[in-house]
This record gives sequence, C-alpha cells and structure tokens, in this order.
Amino acid sequence: MYRFLLNRRWLALLAFVIVFGAVCFRLGLWQIHQLDRRLDRNEVITDHFSTAPVDLDSAAPVGTTIDADSAWTRVTMRGTYDAASAASVKFTSRDGAPGVDVVVPLRLDDGTAVLVNRGWMETANSNARPDLPAPPNGEVTVRGWLRQDNNAGGDAVRIFDGQIRAIDSDGFSEFVPYELRDGFVNAQEESPESTPAAALEAEPEPELGQGPHFFYALQWWFFGMIGITGYIWFAISEARDRRRARTGPRQDSEREVASPVSA
Repeated sequence: MYRFLLNRRWLALLAFVIVFGAVCFRLGLWQIHQLDRRLDRNEVITDHFSTAPVDLDSAAPVGTTIDADSAWTRVTMRGTYDAASAASVKFTSRDGAPGVDVVVPLRLDDGTAVLVNRGWMETANSNARPDLPAPPNGEVTVRGWLRQDNNAGGDAVRIFDGQIRAIDSDGFSEFVPYELRDGFVNAQEESPESTPAAALEAEPEPELGQGPHFFYALQWWFFGMIGITGYIWFAISEARDRRRARTGPRQDSEREVASPVSA
C-alpha cells in the first residue's frame, strides 16, 4: 500500500524533510549553546560585580588580553585624559534615542594608555561628529569595568573624522603615538568630575536574564516536527486516496450484481 513512497517524487520529498529536520535540530542545539554561554557570562558578571574594584595593573597587567573571564572586572586607575585623541562611537542609541559614546584614551604613569568609554550622549543621528564634552583636566581617578575589544575589524574600528563605529584598541592604536592596552573600560565614576559636569550617561549594568534562546530552540525543534509530521500526514492521505481509487469501482460492480434486475 505504501510502495509509492519509493518513487522519485516521494524519495525527493523524504530527503528534503530529513535535511530540513536536521537543520532545525542543529539550529535548536545552537540556541541551547548560546543559552549556556549567556548563563556562563551572567555568572562571571555576577562574580565580578560582587567584589570591590581592583587596580587595573592587578586585573590586567600590560600585555594582558581581556578575555571572557576577565571582562566585566571592576577596576580603578589613575591617569590623564588625552582629550585631543577623543572619538565618538556613532549610531548608538538608548531607549530608542540616537546618540554617541564618547571614547578617550587615559594615559597612565607607565607610558601606556587604556581606552575609556566615558559615557553616552544624545545627538542627532548623522555622520557629522558632534561637539564632545571635555574630560577633566589633570590627573583623574576612573572607576569602571573592563570590556573586550569589539573585533569588528575593517573600517568599523578605524577613526574617520573623529568617529568610529566600534571600540577596538588595535584599530584605535593606529591613531595615537603610545601603546594602548587591550580592551577598554566603561567608566562609572570620575574623580574629580568635569567642570561643569559632562552630560554623559554611564553604561548601564548588563542584563542578566536568559534571553530568548530557549524559546528559539523550541521554535526550531517545533518547525522540524512540523516537517516530519507533514510528511507522514501526506503519505497516509496519499495511501488512503490510492486505496479508494482501487476499491471504489469494484464495490460499485458488486452493488450492481446484488441489485434485482428490472423487468
């Protein structure tokens, strides 16, 4: 009754369903892996935020690469802002409002520097560089948390007309005459503050929720089940139609033989 499943059309459909189901299953697993990564990240952030800030040289000595484990470490450092090398990260937003992040290198006593994201300011969404608030003069103490480089690469991390699209110490280092440490720092406090105080919003603490990954995984697996269930349903429907096509004429003939002949 199901011999028709061996013809070319149904074999092609079966192959498609198998591939579709495998892809959906794999994408569901990928979402579960993303969920695991997010939970690990949340644990790292919670651990770092539950401890007091440490000196930058203790958390990330010169030459250290900021990785997933050292990111979000709360640090404190003291140095002098290089206001002439300030840049804005364009096309950022907060609560739907357009703006820029203000990034300024902080030169340290050992001659190296670290990029500091001093905060976000609302601006018109355009390619023109806005007027950036000046950082504090002289030595300043900065407290914040470490972040990894964006690693976007290409033009996204190169400065054009005082603007960049992603913060990356390697890209930024092409435009300053001193060594930049890996990663950057999201500033939360500056002492002394700018005079007058700059209208910059500090980076908010990251969300620690699970995100949509689990439900996305369920969606992909559901799509895969739809494909398999649909194939089975169509196969049963086809078999039923074929059975009716074979048995229908025979039943009609039997009914004609069994009926009385009119005089």
